[in-house]
Amino acid sequence: MPSLTVDAILFDMDGTLIDSTPGVLRAWQTFAADYGLDAQQVAHASHGRRLYDTLKEYCRIHDEEKLLAEIVRFEEEVIQGGPVALPGVHSLLHEIDAGGENSASGWTIVTSATNVYTPKALARCGIPLPPLGLVTSDDVASGKPHPAPYLAGARRLGADPSRCLVIEDAPSGLIAGREAGCTVIAVCTSHTKEALLQSGANPHYIVDDLTCLSARWLGDTLEVRIPDA
Repeated sequence: MPSLTVDAILFDMDGTLIDSTPGVLRAWQTFAADYGLDAQQVAHASHGRRLYDTLKEYCRIHDEEKLLAEIVRFEEEVIQGGPVALPGVHSLLHEIDAGGENSASGWTIVTSATNVYTPKALARCGIPLPPLGLVTSDDVASGKPHPAPYLAGARRLGADPSRCLVIEDAPSGLIAGREAGCTVIAVCTSHTKEALLQSGANPHYIVDDLTCLSARWLGDTLEVRIPDA
């Protein structure tokens, strides 16, 4: 049974901790009608990236005030779509939280979503906010696949990126994690194993979902077991 010993886990959110697919597709259908886009194509191509970047690129919105307003409108559509926690999320977080005083610095969330949408989506799914806070698109100048988000996540926990584990579903986030110097696990919740292998993201491990992972504290480090890698 393969295992890793790390100081902290940096989780992506959409597609890793929560399934927001119905709401995202609903939002892109609305925006596709407004901006003359192919909803399915754009939804696939933009997965894992910041709305700030994708709306600017695909909807050609360059006015800053309008762009920010459209981000809010898009994310409200996603929330109305009813995000849900993905399998294995609550049990894995419970195992991390069993570490007593180590638990707070043991995990955080690094998401391409905004600081408005993120707490709403987590609350809807019954997932607690990380004790030491999280990293959203509002906290970094460059989004995934740039390594800045995961480097910021490691700093928030006071951890060396090389001692952090990134868990992601999207190629852009997997690339960001590797570029940040972290060990990276891909979950096949939004892409097939074949698609992930062909994406060039090069994760260290690929698993079906978070039910494949378990964690326990060994002193002040986390052992993450990967039985089905």
